Amino acid sequence: MNMESHDKNTTHRLPETHRRILLFPLPFQGHINPMFQLGNILHIQGFNITIIHTQYNSPNHSSYPQFRFRAIEDRFSEVDHLRSTNRDPSYYIKYLNRSCEDPFKDCLIELLDEEPVACLIADAMFYFTQAVADELKLPRMVLRTSSLGCAIGYGAIPFSSKEGRFNLTKQGMVL
Repeated sequence: MNMESHDKNTTHRLPETHRRILLFPLPFQGHINPMFQLGNILHIQGFNITIIHTQYNSPNHSSYPQFRFRAIEDRFSEVDHLRSTNRDPSYYIKYLNRSCEDPFKDCLIELLDEEPVACLIADAMFYFTQAVADELKLPRMVLRTSSLGCAIGYGAIPFSSKEGRFNLTKQGMVL
């Protein structure tokens, strides 16, 4: 199966690489959409794409027939009921990082046994994926899906790494 690239005047055939790229988005819309856009670009370039996803906010597989999908257990249902009272997004990101590590590793091992994998592209918020990829000797890249506004905000808020929290005091603030 050859992929085609179209421009204004010509059609170019791109050779299929017979190499698979694994994508692992955080299960929130602002993270899933950019990861799938990247997957489409890579697919057009001839790569086979497998999306590893959590059960929470699972994508509609029939909307993306060009991808293979693998679901992993996330246990998010255990904390989903807290969303009305706990609005701290970092709580849910930390929870997903803890609860997905073992199922993700098991999924990767299965996929690596099936066929060669060129690399893993994981959401930057899934920080546990680096250790798993290193252990399995799988190249890993991250996709940061944050907006420019987030990047500016991160740079503007002083962070105390010693205490592991933002240092939001009135002292030193410009009003």
